[in-house]
Amino acid sequence: MRKIVSFVHVSLDGFVASTAEGLASLAWISISPDLFEYVEQRIQQTDTALYGRITYQMMESYWPTAADKLDASPHDHAHSRWYKSAHKVVLSKTLLEKNHPNTQIISSNLSDEISKLRHSAGSEILIFGSPSATHALMAENLIDEYWLFVNPILLGQGIPLFKNIKDRTSLMLVKSKVFPSGVVCLQYEVKRNQ
Repeated sequence: MRKIVSFVHVSLDGFVASTAEGLASLAWISISPDLFEYVEQRIQQTDTALYGRITYQMMESYWPTAADKLDASPHDHAHSRWYKSAHKVVLSKTLLEKNHPNTQIISSNLSDEISKLRHSAGSEILIFGSPSATHALMAENLIDEYWLFVNPILLGQGIPLFKNIKDRTSLMLVKSKVFPSGVVCLQYEVKRNQ
């Protein structure tokens, strides 16, 4: 069965976005070539991305043509190529499936639809950011791993990663990596009751 992995930048005080509007809400994220390389190596191991509507629309506005820009970085080239080939799954009650190639929209029966997806052929499914989608999957206990890129900043307010947690969930630290920027990647597996 395919795993669902939350792949997200988070502030030290637990926020995935600040209160600023649009892309400015992510301006606090520390990025560097070594972090990009680490992330890209991980992303290349999967063929499916899961997004909430807002994050999906943000990705669609940039990644399909990112490699076409004159100043495109090696990261832009690699991720654009991956993005165009990846199967995309979007949790949305308002987005329609037409005009979105290689994209599946899940608008109802979340648990059943995710179960079908997990039992289909393919690799792990990465959730990129997408706090609302992440919260919906957490509520159904559908996330198997968390890759948290903890940034050395306190935001004080914003959109929290963990919200309305009802049940205790045990996690096991599998791997960690510290980047020169101070970002720490923590890889946790959810410990399921056997």
